[in-house]
Amino acid sequence: MPDVLATHAATRPDTPAVIVDASGGARPSATSFAALNALVNRAAHGFVTLGAEPQDRMVWCGPNSLEVLTTIHAARKASLTAVPLSYRFTAEEMAYVIANSDATLVVIDAEQAPLLVEVIHRLPSVRAVVVFGGPVPPGFHAWDDVLADQPGTEPEIVAAESAGASMIYTSGTTGKPKGALRTTTHPPTVLALLGEINLRPGDEVHLTTGPLYHSGPLAWASMNHSLGCPVVVLRRFDAAAWLRLVHEHRVTNTFSAPTQLKRIVSLPPGELARADVSSMRSLVADAAPVPFALKQEVIAKLGEGFLYEVYGSTELGVVTVLHPEDQLRKPGSCGKPYANIEVRIVADDGTDAPVGDPGELFIRTGLAMDGYHRTDERLTELDAGGWKSVGDVAYVDDEGFVYICDRKKDMIISGGVNIYPAEIEAVLYEHPQLLDAAVFGVPDEDWGERVYAVVQAKSGETVDLDEIRDFVATRVARYMQPREYELRDSLPRTDAGKLLKRVLRDEHWRDRDTAV
Repeated sequence: MPDVLATHAATRPDTPAVIVDASGGARPSATSFAALNALVNRAAHGFVTLGAEPQDRMVWCGPNSLEVLTTIHAARKASLTAVPLSYRFTAEEMAYVIANSDATLVVIDAEQAPLLVEVIHRLPSVRAVVVFGGPVPPGFHAWDDVLADQPGTEPEIVAAESAGASMIYTSGTTGKPKGALRTTTHPPTVLALLGEINLRPGDEVHLTTGPLYHSGPLAWASMNHSLGCPVVVLRRFDAAAWLRLVHEHRVTNTFSAPTQLKRIVSLPPGELARADVSSMRSLVADAAPVPFALKQEVIAKLGEGFLYEVYGSTELGVVTVLHPEDQLRKPGSCGKPYANIEVRIVADDGTDAPVGDPGELFIRTGLAMDGYHRTDERLTELDAGGWKSVGDVAYVDDEGFVYICDRKKDMIISGGVNIYPAEIEAVLYEHPQLLDAAVFGVPDEDWGERVYAVVQAKSGETVDLDEIRDFVATRVARYMQPREYELRDSLPRTDAGKLLKRVLRDEHWRDRDTAV
């Protein structure tokens, strides 16, 4: 099949494909589909020249940019598996993902390149590193040099069956992040989703609200390019800039975590009064449960008729959609399955739970990932039939609407970002004065959850919590660091030694309707 970007370059060559917001009042830069396709082809040729081979894994890292979008498309054309890497990671976390993914090529923003310099000597599988957007450390390759003198023609590469594959690192169910490998999509389901969220071919303008290394923002930007529509690039989220860009470019759709929506509606009343979001047709909220009060505020301050919520995961894709007309009618719901997607609520005894009763949410969908990379861990499955679970607890009402009410595992979702308590606890256990530690999420009006740590000192030791905070801050990415620390004489454990983290967590959630 012809490449979708090449098709748009041929049929709508002058249509803007990428519009990059410029800071400091400068005019934004626009790249047409013809120009983007040529740039992508040069990048694909350049990556191959550096030794990339079909089905190799290529890590990319950096804030939203033209180069990031170019790299994603170039990976597809070179039959590489694209592996997004959070630009918020520490050097150690970067090294883990790069090594675990078996990446042979890394493409990275100059902002993050110094962190990679610290660990590159421990990554023998990496044949080359390409740096864009600034100074290039010794031994790395400059983006402009890699693309220089490369042809803008389509690369003559025999496309692997997995061309366009991605591997996004997520929590799995336990422990360190795991690469969720996806080599295929299910076109009928994707087409059905486009209709559900009101996206129209050739008639959209998308704004990147979240970072493209997340599966949702990446999927939405990719869908818009597949439809032949412009993507407006906001390097990092800023609420005031977001409102300005929606107005300037007549943005029609975006994908946002609740935290970003909260920032927008919390702008000064005068700024909101001057805002013009009349072009918006599909503002999709996901990445974490969306509080009903926030939905009410968004509708009251920005307008009605365009707020959608979806529920899904990196592993299983988008599962449910809640339409604008149901936002206030179905408080707490994340919508209903669409197309051929099915859900089951399974009680602890393995039977289907009655309407209104909670149980583990199992899903059957054509959007499921292939599996996790380099691990035997798999999603929870029922005995037969392709039913899979990421560990959420939910119930379904008499109209078939799904309500997520808890998680079976301990993962924290703060601002739409998955945080793994075991990693933070491992760092706390390294402290010489600490005997025990528990990390979990507590309610936060802005972030959904914030990271909270309870620690226990060794006998005879005096612990300074500020010193503990500094200890963790040098070893864990900022977004993962506990916002609060508490010192206790002991932590609840079973006779067998299992930490009863739920006991600690419930102290903070007991007066709320849901535990997420």
